[in-house]
Amino acid sequence: MAVMKVHGNAMSTSTQRVLACFYEKDVEFQFVNVNMGAGEHKSESFLSLNPFGQVPAFEQGNLKLFESRAITQYIAQEYSDKGTQLLLPESNKTTALLQLWEEVEAHQFNPPSTKLVFELHYKPLFGMATDTAAVEENEAALAKVLDVYEARLAQFKYLAGDHFTLVDLHHLPNAHYLMRTSAKKLFDSRPHVNAWVADITARPAWSKVLDLLKH
Repeated sequence: MAVMKVHGNAMSTSTQRVLACFYEKDVEFQFVNVNMGAGEHKSESFLSLNPFGQVPAFEQGNLKLFESRAITQYIAQEYSDKGTQLLLPESNKTTALLQLWEEVEAHQFNPPSTKLVFELHYKPLFGMATDTAAVEENEAALAKVLDVYEARLAQFKYLAGDHFTLVDLHHLPNAHYLMRTSAKKLFDSRPHVNAWVADITARPAWSKVLDLLKH
């Protein structure tokens, strides 16, 4: 089988999401660093992999994928017999539940959490001023999502049920960074959410992703 290549940047939360999936599945891949500071993600060669000029991009022989969640879905299905079982294949009902919470992450959790990560983590990192109005607006939006999560996690260990799945994995990058900012209070004040975040961020696969940031 052709070598799997992930083209991305370790500082990119979308790239981190894909890397976490590979480490959970314990399958071999090649990481190709994309120097975004030098504009490599806008080069002709990279645009042939992702026409939107965003990381990550994935290739395996003639197969080329972009959008992090599409990549993780492929890896989880293609290598369902390896590493951590990230899907719920038992029945159509469990698959539907998994897809439901994947949609919630993508459309409810991701927008405000991504904006908060940008304002509270990346802006200070690059010496930019934080927009306090944007922080307040997105903290309020995220709080509503986490209220739903708190109720769900009071019944189940993980969002799609009692097993760690792609849904939980997809939350990892933004949850990790927000727990290191003032937005941490949103998680701390919800005990079931707080325990869930502590659980998923302590996974060995996520530790491997964080190790890449040290190089």
